[in-house]
Order: sequence, then C-alpha cells, then structure tokens
Amino acid sequence: MNFRPRKKEEPEINLIPFIDVLLVILIFLMLSTTYSKFTEMQIKLPTADVEAQRDYPKEVLVSVSSEGDYSVNKQAVSGRSVADLASALQAGAKAGKESVVIIHADASAKHQAVITVMEAARAAGLVQITFATQSTQNGSR
Repeated sequence: MNFRPRKKEEPEINLIPFIDVLLVILIFLMLSTTYSKFTEMQIKLPTADVEAQRDYPKEVLVSVSSEGDYSVNKQAVSGRSVADLASALQAGAKAGKESVVIIHADASAKHQAVITVMEAARAAGLVQITFATQSTQNGSR
C-alpha cells in the first residue's frame, strides 16, 4: 500500500474549442447579415398629385411661432391659453368634427406650445391632427 500523498495536477483551460465555437458563430453572423440585404422586400410606392388631392375646406391650419404665438387659418389668436385656442379652432373648423388640424410649428418652438395646440384640438372635438414638415430638398412641405 502506497500512502504517500500524490501530486495534484493543476487544472488546465483549453481555449482552442472555445475559439472554434466563436469562429463558427462569427462566420454565421457575417453570412446572415450579408444576405439580409437581398431578402428585403422591394416596394415601389404609388405617386399622386398631392395638391390636387387635398380637400381645403376640411383643413384648419395652426401656426406656432418660436415665441409661442398662435394663428389659426392665418388669423392671429389673441391669447395663449387652451380655451382661447380651442374657441379659435372651433371657429376655423368649417367641416366641423371632420376637420383636420395641421400644425405648422417653428423648429425652435417649445414642445409645450405644440402640446397646447393638441390639447385645444381635443377640447374643440377635433381628433384628426397632423404635422407639417419642410422637405430638405426643395423647401416645401
């Protein structure tokens, strides 16, 4: 019987299988991202003459200046409260509840000024709201 203490072997970490697995994952990700460009659906959207299609009587144009002043259908609104703006929106909505509120806000206008217009539209019973933007290419909507 041999009662001498044996030398314990130090555990060894073999990194080669780990590197092999990572390399396979890397190759898989490279191939799958390359082919994702080819599998996207190609859609050609229809075109239309936007100016001819618009229904002007149903629009209520609300402009918000950078100082927070409002105008409804190019008529200045005297106050800045929700109630003042809601009464101006009701007066400017020729189509009643079917009117669409188009908000033309200055790029430097405060967020609260735009939220006030939205709250006034809700108070006036106008639920269709959209925002006008300016194209960077030709300077129009």
